[in-house]
Amino acid sequence: MEHPVFSGTAHDPDGARFAVVGISNMPTDWAQVLKGLAGGDLTLLTVPPSAVEAAVTTADRPAAGPPSLSMTPPSVLDLNAYLMYALGKAARRRLQDRLTARGLRLWHLTVLALLSDLGPQMKTVLAARLDMNASDLVRIVNDLVKTGYVDCARDPEDRRRIVVRLTPEGGSALAELGADIASADDEVLTPLDAEERRLLSSLLRRVHTHLEAGARTAARP
Repeated sequence: MEHPVFSGTAHDPDGARFAVVGISNMPTDWAQVLKGLAGGDLTLLTVPPSAVEAAVTTADRPAAGPPSLSMTPPSVLDLNAYLMYALGKAARRRLQDRLTARGLRLWHLTVLALLSDLGPQMKTVLAARLDMNASDLVRIVNDLVKTGYVDCARDPEDRRRIVVRLTPEGGSALAELGADIASADDEVLTPLDAEERRLLSSLLRRVHTHLEAGARTAARP
């Protein structure tokens, strides 16, 4: 049996009013219950369901809490590794937003940039240069082929080899991405002036070169 929600306001003989929300088969059932409880002559006044819904919604809405107290522990700000991690995470998020808007991911950008810098490459060489699993690289290349940014052709010197090449459309897309990336840089590096940005870039390149050389040494048999 259904028990529809019934709502209303009631008042006692002295005129004190209070709200009533209940479930009943008949609206008058609640009037009888209230009369019995109060021992007085109570009058039940119905109100539109929309008004009750608004009242319940307001009552259920959590009160506005205090402002967020989240913060970075001051001690970790002395750790360069932590700072690079936090800043890199922020920069990556902004960069990924730009790429996602164009239907691309970071690996797509990396492959396009490498082909632009070094020219056509075999898939196996691309995978090795980017330290990628060969099957993962194939998926990235296939994505770029569908967009028209790269194409694959047989090497004229060895027909067994497949070479990946940047197309004119891919070159144009890469140039547009460069502008997007520059805007992401500007967002992250807003507090720094031009000279400070050049210095930061120089220092980061030195660290990157050191780490890359170490990775190559470790990879040697």
